[in-house]
Amino acid sequence: MKKKALIIGISGQDGAYLASLLILKGYDVFGSSRDHENCKFSNLHKLNIYQQIRLISLSVNDFRSVVAGIENTHPDEIYNLGGQTSVGLSFQYPIETIESIAVGALNILEAIKLLDPKIKYYNAGSSECYGNTEKPANESTLFRPCSPYAVAKATAHYYVALYRNAYQLFASTGVLFNHESPLRSPRFVTKKIVSSAKRISDGLKEKLLLGRLDVIRDWGWAPEYAEAMWRIMQHTHADDFVVATGTSYVLEEFVSQVFQHYNLKWQDYVTVQKELFRPSDIYQSFADPSKANQILKWSAKTNFRNLIKKLCEAELATCSK
Repeated sequence: MKKKALIIGISGQDGAYLASLLILKGYDVFGSSRDHENCKFSNLHKLNIYQQIRLISLSVNDFRSVVAGIENTHPDEIYNLGGQTSVGLSFQYPIETIESIAVGALNILEAIKLLDPKIKYYNAGSSECYGNTEKPANESTLFRPCSPYAVAKATAHYYVALYRNAYQLFASTGVLFNHESPLRSPRFVTKKIVSSAKRISDGLKEKLLLGRLDVIRDWGWAPEYAEAMWRIMQHTHADDFVVATGTSYVLEEFVSQVFQHYNLKWQDYVTVQKELFRPSDIYQSFADPSKANQILKWSAKTNFRNLIKKLCEAELATCSK
């Protein structure tokens, strides 16, 4: 019998790459969005897997909708990648953020407990929960969230631990640090930088407006992180894992490398705009993925320079179509 997986939030970057991976591994893949009939699922089309996904409508905020979705699909594994995904937008929409992430996770966990406790559950955690890290964060590092998004992710993380310990559910969290790909939405800063640099190299006169350039992040290649999610779910028991490259860089270096790829001097085209600064932000983010390296036998293969090369080459290929 084929395994069945339900990916909640399949239309996003991570959902699309995970769906592609699970199809290759022989899964029957179900995917959900709030209204699947009106969602374009452009990322699934880009990966040429749209026709291989069984799509359903599911709202994680609505417990009855979650129950119906699980009853209609009978999954062996549920990957919850849904919810409001932007740190910046979470300051504008804190209630929607907490409801779609924290309440959503609680609804899914409660539904699994009532319907079928044998279902395995993956929760999309976030490095944002750690806040500023003086040294590389691991699974034991305390959370110090600096945004409504991070508070919501931390709450969902604790719900997962509670249901794992109190009800013996197979419920795990992957604490993913920043991971990028050509499927990123334009509102993400990495996509914004790469797209703008490409347009400027093509002769378009524009200025790239950015917030702080001194923030430090650990950036990885998103398709590899989908593999980590799957490995977390195949582990012998439920547990939490930090997923990252283990190497961090300043955003200014990211900008510099992207513009250098197009033979441009970034200082000529980038303007720092204080209006884009967040009310509170993480200055530095360092990761220790040694647990995933050792236990899951997973490690990031794409380094910083190759990541930027892949993003720029993909942008070029997209623009040439």
